Amino acid sequence: MKLVIIKYNAGNIQSVRYALERIGVAAEVTDNHEEIAAADKVIFPGVGEASTAMQYLRERKLDVLIAGLKQPVLGICLGMQLMCKHSEENNTDCLNIFDEEVKLFLPKKGDGLKVPQIGWNTIRALQTPLFESVPENSYCYFVHGYYAATGEHTIATTDYVQPYSSALHRDNFYGVQFHPEKSAEAGEKILANFLKI
Repeated sequence: MKLVIIKYNAGNIQSVRYALERIGVAAEVTDNHEEIAAADKVIFPGVGEASTAMQYLRERKLDVLIAGLKQPVLGICLGMQLMCKHSEENNTDCLNIFDEEVKLFLPKKGDGLKVPQIGWNTIRALQTPLFESVPENSYCYFVHGYYAATGEHTIATTDYVQPYSSALHRDNFYGVQFHPEKSAEAGEKILANFLKI
């Protein structure tokens, strides 16, 4: 199996690669269109800011390439958000794979919740083979100030400020808001499940 991690100005590429190595899988990191298109599975990671990430993708025509992929694709954190329609982060038009808006968390005064959300939180209402054998209310690791609302593509939810999509799915595209590469046993299982899809 040929597994590719899309190379762009994302901060978590090496940690994703190491997590895959821990489950016995080697991944190639590349921004080469032909290599990405020829891969059996593609991981689209991301840590950073939406508008500069989208600018980088557009300059290299990776935006068109990613949206047109037919093999299983997994977006992680910012990668998932960029697969949505639009982000409030610097008013950014994204890849429009998922028909979801990405919005800034707005905690109510006095609820004690900080933005960004940093740390462990539970995922629930788990659907699709991505979460096979992953228990309801498993803890995963999150770092984000923006979220995708729940909608028709939601396959897992998390509560922080309000319920939101901690995972999305449409056709061959999957996205997770949390970092499976930092989510211990549950994260490793989710990565292994993706490789079986």
